[in-house]
Amino acid sequence: MFTKEDIQAAESKIKTGSDFPQFVKELKDLGVVRNDVYVSNGLSAYFASEEEVLQISPEEYPELVINVEPSVEKLKHALKIHQTGETGFISFCEQAADAGVEKWITDVVDMTCIYYDTAGNELVKDTIAEV
Repeated sequence: MFTKEDIQAAESKIKTGSDFPQFVKELKDLGVVRNDVYVSNGLSAYFASEEEVLQISPEEYPELVINVEPSVEKLKHALKIHQTGETGFISFCEQAADAGVEKWITDVVDMTCIYYDTAGNELVKDTIAEV
């Protein structure tokens, strides 16, 4: 199974959202099948299987309040500018919180990323470009 150091090495290469497809490829190469990210505190859970999970909390991350009024439009705008490299991870998380995103789940096998609100409703399902 992958280690915290493996994941942190892959994470260290991400500067903007445009680096995300390469990051997902590296996760796949490490044996990660799913990655859950919680917007309020930045906790990331990396799954090799349902029983094998590694949780990593960022060293520096602002505590974010999730907007109870989800906005698909705000989220799509945040995704668009993040994926073109205009924002970094923290800025994107702040915008996602404002859009009502509680968490997102990256399915490394299906190459999708699904964003959920606090009620567990799917807001946006995004396909990740293969690299």
